[in-house]
Amino acid sequence: MTHTANFVAADLGASSGRLMVGAWNGRAFLLDELHRFPNSGIRVSGSLHWDVLRMWAEIQHGLAKYRTRFADAPAAIGVDAWGVDFALLDQRGRLLGNPYHYRDARTDGVPEIVFQQIDPRELFRWTGVQTMQINTIFQLYSMAHTADPQLKIADTLLMIPDLFHYFLCCARAVEHSEATTTQMYSPTNGWARAVLDTLEMPVHMLPKVVFPGTQLGPVRPEILRDAGFSSTFPVVAVASHDTASAVAAIPNMDETSAFISSGTWSLMGVELREPITSERAFSLGFTNEGGADGSILLVKNMTGLWILQECQRQWSSGGHAHTWTDITAMAASAKAFECVLDVDAIDFRAPENMPRAMAAYCRRTMQPQPQTIGAVARCFFESLALKYRSVLESLETLTERRLKTIRIVGGGCLNALLCQMTADACNRTVVSGPAEASAFGNVMLQAVATGHLSNIGAGRAAIAASIQCVPYFPQRTEDWDEAYARMEHTHTHV
Repeated sequence: MTHTANFVAADLGASSGRLMVGAWNGRAFLLDELHRFPNSGIRVSGSLHWDVLRMWAEIQHGLAKYRTRFADAPAAIGVDAWGVDFALLDQRGRLLGNPYHYRDARTDGVPEIVFQQIDPRELFRWTGVQTMQINTIFQLYSMAHTADPQLKIADTLLMIPDLFHYFLCCARAVEHSEATTTQMYSPTNGWARAVLDTLEMPVHMLPKVVFPGTQLGPVRPEILRDAGFSSTFPVVAVASHDTASAVAAIPNMDETSAFISSGTWSLMGVELREPITSERAFSLGFTNEGGADGSILLVKNMTGLWILQECQRQWSSGGHAHTWTDITAMAASAKAFECVLDVDAIDFRAPENMPRAMAAYCRRTMQPQPQTIGAVARCFFESLALKYRSVLESLETLTERRLKTIRIVGGGCLNALLCQMTADACNRTVVSGPAEASAFGNVMLQAVATGHLSNIGAGRAAIAASIQCVPYFPQRTEDWDEAYARMEHTHTHV
């Protein structure tokens, strides 16, 4: 089937959400923003929550906007969002309170308690997921450990995008890529019930797991009525973890390609058919997450544009407001390789003043301190590119592959200076795009689920026809080799 169709992607992020329309013309997608809204955690009685009912109202508002713009109902709708956070429903399907935000303090110290009962390496071998205290397993354990009364009446656990699928069509299921972020799920064996039994955690509320491209059911009649639709349309479980949707949208991914999803965080990895849960993968800090089409994403999560975003905020509060274009231009003109940072150092987790934190790090590591905005920005861009090189080398070691191309998606792919530096630092060809990867992956998987595209390979080809990817070729790699050696020496002696 190749006839035209519109697909609605609800693409939810931790700071904003939007509804996008992906118009399919039989050859390519045209992606257009339908509705955007701010999103953030809400603090209530000392705890940090998500206001999911407001988010749900925004999704409904977006659907009403769709109805005013288009004569016919969309061909489908799907939701993607972040991982690890969840909601609880009672037996009648009623929401039990606002879900907690992953930054809530209830998981402070919880991993240490859990690891008194189960070895962290064993947990990694079971689930393929690296330990972070924000993970679902530690959130849920904190509730069990404190005898939270919600658990006594909870009947179903749903991840955040699955909650909105439930609101749309009543389906109680968790999509596979989201399940793999919980650290409670084995990509090859399903829910890790033996682990949860060992920790005396509830397992009865864990629903069935469905794979990307599953049609969950038709949109509820009352939602259609409120938005003004005269006919229904299906709800599709896309690759609901936004990273999985983003990677699904990358054209020409193959065994010689690595990907980087570049934003506030950077996620760098490869597509595999089976997870890697070796001691080496554990020690290097890699995690295994579900991808589209049954794939596994072997991923390293690292600090991304957060450091420079915080610098920009600090400069603005001090009366020196600069756009990203301004900052990048100043970085391009600054002196190269004055200092290098470990972008994942604890110094940069949440300092009150990020430029001062960078200067203090340089003093501590006996490096020159960047004195100008351009020098600070250049130091950051070079350090992030060098971090990518380190992760690339680890990926090649773990997979025994020669990775020839790095494919960058997300907002960071629009920064030509960072893309060129990544090509130079890694001595690899870099291809940037699409920037709107998670939304593209979302609508593409809907098109596969509804028969408008035959498979994900055809979907990636359609996305390639929809966008203009930009290649960057390595230059001046000798200077980067010297900087990389200095970075390794500096980090070793911090």
